[in-house]
Formats: sequence, C-alpha cells, structure tokens
Amino acid sequence: MNELFDIDISDAALAQRRARLPWEVFEQLLGLALRPLTKVREHPLAFYKGLRLVGLDGTLFSLTNTPQLLACLSKAAARRLVAAFAKLGMCALVELGAHKPLAALIGRAGESESALGLRLLARLPERSLLILDRLWGVGKWVDQIGAACAGRRSHWLVRVRRGLKAKLVKALGDGSAVVELQYREPSGQKGRVQVREVRGVVVGRDAKRTELRLWTSLLEARKYPALELLRLYAQRWEQELCYKELKVEKRDGELLNSHTVETAAQELVCVLVAQALVARKRVEAGRLGQGDVLRVSFTKVLWVMRAVWLWLAVGEGELSARQEARLVQRALRMVAAQLSEPRRMRSWPRAVRQPVTGWPRLTNNHSHAGEIRYELTPASKALS
Repeated sequence: MNELFDIDISDAALAQRRARLPWEVFEQLLGLALRPLTKVREHPLAFYKGLRLVGLDGTLFSLTNTPQLLACLSKAAARRLVAAFAKLGMCALVELGAHKPLAALIGRAGESESALGLRLLARLPERSLLILDRLWGVGKWVDQIGAACAGRRSHWLVRVRRGLKAKLVKALGDGSAVVELQYREPSGQKGRVQVREVRGVVVGRDAKRTELRLWTSLLEARKYPALELLRLYAQRWEQELCYKELKVEKRDGELLNSHTVETAAQELVCVLVAQALVARKRVEAGRLGQGDVLRVSFTKVLWVMRAVWLWLAVGEGELSARQEARLVQRALRMVAAQLSEPRRMRSWPRAVRQPVTGWPRLTNNHSHAGEIRYELTPASKALS
C-alpha cells in the first residue's frame, strides 16, 4: 500500500478492510487479469494445428489450522493418511504454453474438483484443445465436456483408466478407433456418446513401459494422427509445473496467511493475479529473446519484477514516464538474454525417501538420459 499509494496502514487494518469487500469484486478482478496471452504465429509451441493448448485441473492450498477454518474445511487425505493442514480447493484453466491461468474457481463451500471444473468449461477460450487427466475419463464427463467444447469450436483430449468398457464402432487406418461409450445420466437414463480412442505405450528413459489410453473429439485420423496425440498428451504436465510456480516459487511461505475461508479465497485471487502478471512479462521477455516462452526462467522474471517494482516506487516523481518505460524494457532484455537451455531429456524415478506403502524407497539419487519413445497399440485389437 505504501509503494503503490503512499498510504501507511497496518496489516491488521488492511485485512479488516479487505474482508468487508464483496466477493463480486474479486471475481471481476480475475475476469480482467486472466485472459489468453499466446498467439499462433508468435508462439507455435503453445498450439496444436491452430488449437490453443489448455489444461483443466484442480489443486489444494494449505491454510493455518485456525478454529474458523477447521470448522468449515477438512484436512485432505495424504500418503500418511491425514494432511497436516486444512486445505482450500481450487480448479483452474491454464494456458499450457505460457503457464498462465485463464480462469479459476475456488471451493469456498468445499466444492469438489469435478463440480468446479464443469462450471469452468463455460470460460474455455474459442478454438482450444482441452487436455485433461484420468479424473475426467468417464462417459458422463466426456459427454458434458464435448457439449461445452462444441459450443466454443474447441476439442478435448483425456486420459482413460484401463478397465473402462467401450464398444468398437470403426477401426481407423492409423491404429486408433471410433468407439461408443455408455453412461448413466443423473435422471437414471442411459446415454451414449462416440469418441476416438488412441492406445499406446510410453517407453521411458529408464526403459520402463507405461500403457496410455486416450479418448478425444479429434476424429479425423489423417489430420490428427494417433502418434501425434500420444506425444501431445505429455503437454498436460505443464499445468503441474504452473501449479508448482504458483505454490512454491512465487510464494515466500508454504501456507496462506488468512484465518477464514473468505479471506483465504481473497488471498488466493491475489496470488492468481500475480501469477498472470508474471506470465505476461514472461511472454514479453520471450518475444525480446526470440525464444520459447517456457525457456524464460519464471524465477528470474519474478526477481527482476520485484526489483523493478521497488525502484519505481523509490523513484516516483524523480523519473519521467519515458524513463520508467525504458527501465522496464531494459530489465526485460536482461531476462531475455538469459534464456534457459532446452529441457534436457532426462528423468528421475518416482520414489520417496521414507518407506510409504505403494512407493519404492529412494536410497540413491540417479537420473536417466535419452529419448522417450512412443509406440502405438491398435485400439481395435484391444477392444475386440
């Protein structure tokens, strides 16, 4: 408040004033800040054949264990049975090529990820490819996702659990197949929907083989080859990296500081807006460096933005608007000159240091280098 408006106010007084604001103010703030950034010509890696790559996923934020919070929120299940802190849920649409939130809903009333995600579908940008995890890979969700995407000239790609049944309709030349799914509507009636199924195996750098089963609304095998879709699904992991930046790199503390659900939701809105601002400057730095946006270090952009913010606050009235603009551009060029190298082709085993049921114990750190291979499995044979 002092740097922005030259107003001296205590944290407690500021928190009290913020708590009196209606929730509609924060919804409007999200609507203004969370908008698409990337463009097809400037950021080809953020698109697939003209479709903007967008992820939809939920996450949980830890809060302090105050009586007000524990009366409204529960502690989530964890590998050690119960989490240490109360959790506030959020679901967000994320622009995968820029790690930028596009829309978000916060579970102030304890709503589930699926309930929040279905409401977010109405905010999906036009001409997008929505990539989702296995939570959404069932008939009833696929039908609703397909209806929402069709109204926005968009498509979807979702991972599916191994044991779900589907009826073969037509085998396609690239090894994929058109299948029919059956599901039960809330009214009790049975519904049917046709999708395209892609099956394959991902061979990791450690030679470990992982079966992958996908459903998609991209039905044209010639335009959207199955092997490309198999590789494309890996882009969903960019949303997890975006959440890591949101929850770890950008915040100084692990916990949200608020003591009530309402103020915690307000605080989370501010965190999302800050993430959107960093993403915007990251895109600008990528344009100056003529490189992929994701090769611009999130941490370096954050450090530079904080430093420039302080200098602008200290120099207010001493620097002209033109000088301030030049200072910002010089800072962005500094970041653009330090593009990260392309991601190295290596991975680490999924393990933990302490013995937990279902996970191998990590005793020695080691990684594997090399290429990841994708092998198609004819979907018609798997379904027959």
